Amino acid sequence: MRSLADPTRRAVFERIVAAEEITVAELTRGSGVSQPAVSQHLRSLREAGLVAERRQGRSVRYRAAPQGLAPLVDWLGHYGTFWRERFAGLRELLQEIDR
Repeated sequence: MRSLADPTRRAVFERIVAAEEITVAELTRGSGVSQPAVSQHLRSLREAGLVAERRQGRSVRYRAAPQGLAPLVDWLGHYGTFWRERFAGLRELLQEIDR
């Protein structure tokens, strides 16, 4: 969760997910973020288990590692019931107010 809390890092991760595989140069283009900054974000995402890398000649291609999201999915699943109950209660309250 800490890795994805940073908005720039989250944007990098979202671009990787959308591209399936992408290089640092491709991530840097049009992002408004320097190449060294993108590389730091990639390192953090890799250490968190959210991205994997594959060497292709002289370049490295990055792809999302969905299994890295498992702790977040588990956490959301645990608290999902809580939020569903709260939203159901809010829906009922709003319906009562509308009457």
